[in-house]
Amino acid sequence: MRIELGAPTVEDTRAIGAALADLLRAGDAVALTGELGAGKTTFVQGVAVGLGFAGTVVSPTFTLVREYRGRLTVHHVDVYRLDRVQDVLDLGFEEMTDDGVLLVEWGDAVEGLLPSEHLSVELTVPGHGERRRLVLTAVGPSWATRWERLERSLEPWGSAA
Repeated sequence: MRIELGAPTVEDTRAIGAALADLLRAGDAVALTGELGAGKTTFVQGVAVGLGFAGTVVSPTFTLVREYRGRLTVHHVDVYRLDRVQDVLDLGFEEMTDDGVLLVEWGDAVEGLLPSEHLSVELTVPGHGERRRLVLTAVGPSWATRWERLERSLEPWGSAA
């Protein structure tokens, strides 16, 4: 299951995150990938707002983990600076989906630690002045049951092709 989206503005990236938030359940994990400045934290801002968090969402680059409480707790993790798998495990990574959702920046680096059912969101900016592209890929049957609803909620951003 895969969908490609175009996000011409920062607000579009946030809105896509908010649209996804409506479908998130406790226990979900989302791996965010993309170059520096691709919009990973911006996407998380949208998810947090979509889950009812009214505060400020900032990158966890130096703190490694931030939590935002709304309908579900968002555990926002950045593994960019971590060198070893044990460093990730020491954060309590495996327990973070117990009471909420896990959003991991640089999630491709810890793919093997994510739950077997998860969503990957790749964010890219193809070139100067071009619109941001998001590719969402779902793994597992729990996403299969939500996929049609997800496609409908993301329809305004159409295909990035």
